[in-house]
Amino acid sequence: MRLVAEHLNGMYAFAIWDARAEKLVMIRDRMGVKPLYFFETDDGALFGSEPKAILAHPLADRAVDLDGLREAVSFAQTPGSAVWCGMREVVPGGVVTVRRSGLREYRYWTLATRPHTDDLPTTIATVRSLLEDIVGRQLVSDVPRCTLLSGGLDSSAITALSAAQLARHGEKVRSFAVDFVGREDDFVADELRSTPDAPYAQAVASHVQSQHETIVLDHDAIADPAVRRAVITARDSPLSLGDLDASLSLLFQAIRAHSTVALSGESADEVFSGYRWFHQPEVQAAPTFPWMALPVSGSPTRVRDRFNATITAALDLPAYIHERYASAIAEVQPPEDESAHERRMREICYLHLTRLVRMLLDRKDRISMAVGLEVRVPFCDHRLVEYVYNVPWAMKTFDGREKSLLRAAAADLLPESVLQRTKAPPYPATSDPGYARALVQQSRDLLGADDRVFDLIDRGWLEAITRQDPATMTLDVRNSDLGCAQQHGNGARPQHVAGHLPARTPAVNERSRRQERRSQTVSAVEEVSARPRCAASRRCASCPRRPLRPPRSRLARQRHRRARPPAGTRWSRTGS
Repeated sequence: MRLVAEHLNGMYAFAIWDARAEKLVMIRDRMGVKPLYFFETDDGALFGSEPKAILAHPLADRAVDLDGLREAVSFAQTPGSAVWCGMREVVPGGVVTVRRSGLREYRYWTLATRPHTDDLPTTIATVRSLLEDIVGRQLVSDVPRCTLLSGGLDSSAITALSAAQLARHGEKVRSFAVDFVGREDDFVADELRSTPDAPYAQAVASHVQSQHETIVLDHDAIADPAVRRAVITARDSPLSLGDLDASLSLLFQAIRAHSTVALSGESADEVFSGYRWFHQPEVQAAPTFPWMALPVSGSPTRVRDRFNATITAALDLPAYIHERYASAIAEVQPPEDESAHERRMREICYLHLTRLVRMLLDRKDRISMAVGLEVRVPFCDHRLVEYVYNVPWAMKTFDGREKSLLRAAAADLLPESVLQRTKAPPYPATSDPGYARALVQQSRDLLGADDRVFDLIDRGWLEAITRQDPATMTLDVRNSDLGCAQQHGNGARPQHVAGHLPARTPAVNERSRRQERRSQTVSAVEEVSARPRCAASRRCASCPRRPLRPPRSRLARQRHRRARPPAGTRWSRTGS
């Protein structure tokens, strides 16, 4: 399977059942664009493209421990980890094989260091050539496709390249942008948004002659609890980015009415070093993840301030983040002759491409696929990632600006106003004070509810929100998702994480955890044995996945006999 995976290009996550060898093989794309989770059992594994598919099975734990909560809120997630107890994900560029004898994991691709011998003109030309080939490949579709256009350099370049490709076949590209009711009157620059998108998006659309449409959202829709619940369910997490996620979900829903596939500029900031902190000396020198090094009021790392004192002390997030940072840095293999500054910038680029990008891709995929929209990410093509990663930092920033190589590669494609625009906002978000007022009211409603959410969330933090002036509410609060813990549909209640573990727990020993579950397994299987099972399919979320033949181990045979279904009932094994 390694040879098969090495010849694949694109975004994918799939599993193959080899009936002859009685082996299940799971493979994931190099950058982790598409998700794939698994849960090891005593005699096999459960797997799915999202946690809720696995949690539907009675053998899976519907609980989150402190390590899982650390992964959920630290913004320093470890490749291969998952929030839920006993669950893992296939690492990007990874293969997992499951046999009766056990489970094996290995990687067919990692982000490796290679010498870069091209000069600047050749490097720019290579980036352009790669982008043209990548966009051409990703435009191939038998369903309507479009581009997401914010007016920033990344999405504008993808839209312009798409327009050029389709024009050769007499077609026009369709592009979509998002805006908000009252944006011209309500817009206020902040840490994430320095200029409104609409004028730049329209300039690009006119320049490339795309069939352009702007989706206009209002604060009532964004604050709708049903929309927020749908986002939380889609993300399989009790925490989200509030209006940033809700507006993205509404945008994707509107686009899905017209198109099934969309090309996005996602991940260009990670590949081409577009964030402002790439270029700040104090961040470069900070011994932590760069996106955590600045005290930004809207920083997602502020989410830990929302927990009550007991949970905050138990999580010990500073220590956890330090461990994750040290582990990530140890993976980097710089050339021996690289200068100290070049080495440090290589480390920072590596952190973005293996840690931050994972979180953003997961968010994009969950929210888009929940409404049936397939969002493709040309900047995550592994050929482009490998090439740009190994370009020396001095060449990446040859003109002293962010994303120098991308700007140069797209110089003849875009209006000058877009080429000269400073870093565009990474997410669509509203500035309407009506949304802030809705947050305040929902906070008051939650304070009056008798809910276990306060086993996790700090009541004082929530009370402070109700006292804020909506007109001056900070970005940190506006991006929160109030009441999300009690709305989460997968059954992970706050009591699953409160008061059961010490401040720091070692890495989970999966074998020990499986042994602890053995006593629960028989009763769980017996409990569902009376349920009707799928006769038409060998795999069904409502069917216990059991071996087609009696298992080999004595303990498993005993359990198999105890849990044997009525005559005529067919049980199936995951992957068969």
